Amino acid sequence: MDNKNSETIVSLDPRITRAKLNFDGISPLTELDQFQTFEVFHQKKRGQQHQHVGIVHAPNPDMALLYAKEQYARREITANLWVVPSNCVFATEYMDDDIFEANQDKIYRDPATYKVMDRIKAFKERQQEA
Repeated sequence: MDNKNSETIVSLDPRITRAKLNFDGISPLTELDQFQTFEVFHQKKRGQQHQHVGIVHAPNPDMALLYAKEQYARREITANLWVVPSNCVFATEYMDDDIFEANQDKIYRDPATYKVMDRIKAFKERQQEA
């Protein structure tokens, strides 16, 4: 495995690499020195969404499923498990939060802006009173 800097080790775990930790005096890691990291998603019932429950370290996806089953599905009802290599999960940067701002040109997509909302709320209140 190649190193960008002789003091910084590039890890198979992407979180270690992002942390840019210094390991002075430690030889570079080979591919067999550590397992790959897998993100685990758990589904309680069919039709429900999968929820992220944690991570496991495993040499391959089959072992990751086995470890995930033992760690996250042993004590609760489980319909399905997903394991995904951590390096395959892409996320936005926190600095890019402006991409989630509402576009004022398309406020028609927000049902709260409709003028009938007061009538809908009144209808719901009448239904609750009855």
